[in-house]
Amino acid sequence: MDFLKQNVLLIGLAIGSGLALLWPMLNRSSAGATVLSVTEAVVLMNRKSALVLDVREADEFAQGHLQGARNIPLSQLDARSKELEKFRDKPVLIVCQRGSRASKASRLLKAQNFSALNVLKGGMQAWQEANMPTAK
Repeated sequence: MDFLKQNVLLIGLAIGSGLALLWPMLNRSSAGATVLSVTEAVVLMNRKSALVLDVREADEFAQGHLQGARNIPLSQLDARSKELEKFRDKPVLIVCQRGSRASKASRLLKAQNFSALNVLKGGMQAWQEANMPTAK
């Protein structure tokens, strides 16, 4: 017991360090979806032929999007989710402008039993900052 009292600062530092090391692993899941970097998203698209679902509004989508992306705005996703039925057990990469709408979309699709959901961390903004190609 004396050891604990004398070394409380060191013990706290060790616990804090452990949590800091675990945080990235715990933070990779967003609403039942895996959060992917731009590089990880490219690998998913190329190796697993993932559906790219862009949940931005049509005018945002028209300004530039990932090649082969399907546009269903978040506001219409619930009503149009039947269009995605064949992708229920396949990888889906959800994209929006910065990531918040994609997280909401992943929660909605997770509730409809979609099993392989992924969110692009930072959305189209991160994609463009990485100088990745876009289609119009």
